Amino acid sequence: MPEAILPDAFRDLEQWRAWSLATEQERSDQRQASTMKEIQAFYDALLVRAEAILSYVEQFPLDVMPEDAQRLFYLTLSLAEVAPAVELFGQPSVIDGYDIKRFTAHRVE
Repeated sequence: MPEAILPDAFRDLEQWRAWSLATEQERSDQRQASTMKEIQAFYDALLVRAEAILSYVEQFPLDVMPEDAQRLFYLTLSLAEVAPAVELFGQPSVIDGYDIKRFTAHRVE
């Protein structure tokens, strides 16, 4: 049996572990590499749990969040990443948008 990666109350979401990505670039790449069927299934599974997830992760400061809660938080960031694809575009990419490979996100410290 694989090791659990999410808090007990959210273990049913572990099938979506591939979407628990730390960076915006990783989430964008995952969205671009996925079919709309995959994106829709992830969106449907996460959206109904979003309020419970956010209530759970809000109890931790970002800089000391336990790893399992952090992975859950990353899932919600991926939900935000795919929401425009589902709610607006009907496809993984922006309609008539630029090639996403031209865009890179950089963190300024």
